[in-house]
Amino acid sequence: MIFSFPARFDCLEICRQNQSMGKQVAKKITWVIKNFSSYSSKTEQICSDQFIVGGCKWRLIVYPKGNNVDYLFMYLEVADYGSLSPGWRRHVRYLLNIVNQNSVKRSKQNEEQKWFDVRSPRWGRLSMFPLNEIRAKDSGFLVNGELRIVAEIEVLEVIGKLDVSEETSTIMETMDFNGFQLLPSQVEFVSHIFERHPEFASEFRLKNPNLRTGYMSLLLSLIETLRQSPHELHKDDLDEAYVALRSMTDAGFNVEWLEKKLAELSEKKEKEEASETRMQEVKKELKGLKQKCLDLEAQLEKEKAEVLAAKAPLSFADVF
Repeated sequence: MIFSFPARFDCLEICRQNQSMGKQVAKKITWVIKNFSSYSSKTEQICSDQFIVGGCKWRLIVYPKGNNVDYLFMYLEVADYGSLSPGWRRHVRYLLNIVNQNSVKRSKQNEEQKWFDVRSPRWGRLSMFPLNEIRAKDSGFLVNGELRIVAEIEVLEVIGKLDVSEETSTIMETMDFNGFQLLPSQVEFVSHIFERHPEFASEFRLKNPNLRTGYMSLLLSLIETLRQSPHELHKDDLDEAYVALRSMTDAGFNVEWLEKKLAELSEKKEKEEASETRMQEVKKELKGLKQKCLDLEAQLEKEKAEVLAAKAPLSFADVF
């Protein structure tokens, strides 16, 4: 069974944070579930009303008896995800907090940064909130039968159409990382690049932030190209990749590691094309041989018929 919170006189409060034009808007959601102990089924879930963050519709879902486990199962879900257009994705940083109404220090928190998509339309963690601790007398989590949940949600990136229009979601927030402006979803990947190749940008001379961002975008696009299989790439793609590498080298990047990868990819592409050419030649030759075999089989059958005719004895009529 699914219960939406108005049926139990629960309360959903939405508070904006960091509101400014051209910035992403984080929201703090406060959800008060009344008569929490009255829920009895272990498979029963409670759903909050839908709310909007970053132009996307969301809802919170709780299993008050645990989803067949001894922990409160709570997660954030993309509302109506089944009706969204194919290929949708949302990159979100969120914090789920069960408030201890007697002591803030005893509140239970779970902070994550995840991609939501059709395969993972909801995220949460069940092991953070043991039910026996939440239901314990004078624990501070249940006061007058009410459980208070606070969710802090920030939409970092949206792929696909927004559910609703919000002027605050029209410009993507960026972050400074080693002097480069990055989307939040790019930071982890770029940090891995710096970890594996710490000196690759040490001699990068440009100071203009827009140009620095442009070169970093070029680098990420180049890496994305190199991650494709040779079959997906054309010769023009590889030629453009070499031009991009020369541009980055001229700007001061040390990208020898990418040059090696590009050389390997070019070699694989040449081998693939050469092999495909040979395959076509072999197929053509095989087709000719098959036809020759068919012709020979037909000739053999004809010779067999003539041999049988020659072996046949003359009839009485043939003698006279």
